[in-house]
Amino acid sequence: MPDHDSPLTDVVTVDALEGSVARVELPDGTTVDLGRASLPKGVKQGDVLQLTVEGGTLHIEGDDAATAQRQQQAQHDLNALNQPVKGDVKL
Repeated sequence: MPDHDSPLTDVVTVDALEGSVARVELPDGTTVDLGRASLPKGVKQGDVLQLTVEGGTLHIEGDDAATAQRQQQAQHDLNALNQPVKGDVKL
């Protein structure tokens, strides 16, 4: 049986910021819109946020380490895609 006194946590990524709305991507890949004012000050597109619900209150804070790791992985993937092709290419 779940312990209802334990905080619930999850991680989301800021997908887009449009005016007063922030679109965040949930772990399952779906997106939801949140009021930008509910997010930490200075949040940017691509930031990873840690959500915690404790005692019925939602706490949102930035996760700088996860954001940096995500950016490094994205750059690595982009670099791999931009490698020159060796040999003949058949189209």
